[in-house]
Amino acid sequence: MEGDVMDKLEDMASVCEFDPITGNIPATKVEITVSCRNLLDRDTFSKSDPLCILYTQGAESKQWREFGRTEVIDNTLNPDFVRKYILDYFFEEKQNLRFDIYDIDSKSPDLAKHPSDFNDFLGQTFCTLGEIVGSPGSRLEKPLGGIPGKNCGTIILTAEELGNCRDCATMQFCANKLDKKDFFGRSDPFMVFYRSNEDGTFTICHKTEVVKNTLNPIWQPFTIPVRALCNGDYDRSIKVEVYDWDRDGSHDFIGEFTTSYRELSRGQSQFNVYEVVNPKKKLKKRRYINSGTVTLLSFLVEAEHTFLDYIKAGLQIHFTVAIDFTASNGNPSQSTSLHYMNPYQMNAYAMALKAVGEIIQDYDSDKMFPALGFGAKLPPDGRVSHEFPLNGNVDNPYCNGMEGILEAYHESLKTVQLYGPTNFAPVINHVARYAAAVQDGSQYFVLLIITDGVISDMAQTKEAIVNAAKLPMSIIIVGVGQAEFDAMVELDGDDVRISSRGKLAERDIVQFVPFRDYMDRTGNHVLSMARLAKDVLAEIPDQLILYMKSRGIKPNQTPPEYSPPGLSPTSTI
Repeated sequence: MEGDVMDKLEDMASVCEFDPITGNIPATKVEITVSCRNLLDRDTFSKSDPLCILYTQGAESKQWREFGRTEVIDNTLNPDFVRKYILDYFFEEKQNLRFDIYDIDSKSPDLAKHPSDFNDFLGQTFCTLGEIVGSPGSRLEKPLGGIPGKNCGTIILTAEELGNCRDCATMQFCANKLDKKDFFGRSDPFMVFYRSNEDGTFTICHKTEVVKNTLNPIWQPFTIPVRALCNGDYDRSIKVEVYDWDRDGSHDFIGEFTTSYRELSRGQSQFNVYEVVNPKKKLKKRRYINSGTVTLLSFLVEAEHTFLDYIKAGLQIHFTVAIDFTASNGNPSQSTSLHYMNPYQMNAYAMALKAVGEIIQDYDSDKMFPALGFGAKLPPDGRVSHEFPLNGNVDNPYCNGMEGILEAYHESLKTVQLYGPTNFAPVINHVARYAAAVQDGSQYFVLLIITDGVISDMAQTKEAIVNAAKLPMSIIIVGVGQAEFDAMVELDGDDVRISSRGKLAERDIVQFVPFRDYMDRTGNHVLSMARLAKDVLAEIPDQLILYMKSRGIKPNQTPPEYSPPGLSPTSTI
């Protein structure tokens, strides 16, 4: 009896904790194709016989691990490798890659195990997966290096999203003669779907609504990405559990069955009528047959436009940063200040900026970013500004890359006087003006606000966010320091959609996190920054797609042509 109770409690923990909105859907998968041009010629009587090895880097250990290798192509300096690499893609992570090219000595019997023992090194290049997919047409061309004084040629990397990653399945189920679990009245059934993982465990991927007081429920149709259902493996087991809902959360287990995407895709047929079996009942009762049946009523698969479809079609993500220069940060010349410039490590502002910016910059071709400050008195007259350029140039607030922003931030600390109050609305409206001018789906704007304090213009900020929610724009707020950030949580519309003057925001565009939650206890700042970026950027692709869908904007069918580095168009804003 005690074992049964424990089993049930474990089952219930997984069912109750599942949030269908934040359930961990696997990343999409991309296929990387490799070509090289003008490789070094290492062979005396013929041309080189190249092979490419891809290494990936762990976020925590920073160790390079071999991911895979192409075939060897004989006698060429311009190989187009046939074997491709398939990688999980996460927009919110910096996925470092290294490509090494070797000339293979075909006489070597065991070159698969020890490439460098038998082969000549032809060069290497480093990049991120974001750099490849964020390049025009998702095609990145880079010089090969690694051999001093030698021109090692170039490598061409092309990314293609796997087709089944954009499929969404819409299905509907009903059940018949389910077990009666309630003493008074009938059961209140719902179903929980689990996809199986590589290691044999199961992860919840969908939960239906509850149909009250019936043993023969008909559930509403639901739509789910195919990758969430089976991670693209059509024959992988899908487990479905049926429960009777109880108000106190102690839902009664009715039974379960297994299926697969391939079986479900047959649609309504005799193959898709499933017996719901309770394994414990089956063991105890000799005459037990089942606890009812579940029938698939309909099944439809449609391809949806994905984040990568828009990126490949040339969409640019414009990144703007706004930094809090209010007096509550403390005197920048003192070590207790949140703006203190420690010569040995970055402060929290710089870390948050670098963590988010280094990922987003891969999706902006010109790498020129507006950087703003707010809450300071400016020279020469000491006027207070909540929307000033960090580089001091009102006509051109753009900084060159992340290093340019950090440099402008450091310089502005020397010239402005920290003051107050903490107003967000001006910088939100600043970016919104640019976003309002480009609503054709060619550009999307991300504003990062880094702040230490309690917001002063809450009503105006809410109004600004409600207006910005109609535009191609997302807002990330990172709170640094030890202040209470209760008001910031209100701006993040995960639980309750934000509203202003009776108007509800069209969509949730704000993501807030306190930086202190990401500080690694061992002092590993690289890990802290990776965790921060992962959380604050995870919602951006879905927010972007929601905007495009709501406006009926489809990816440009003729993506921009490849232009060599240095010839990319500059920003239009």
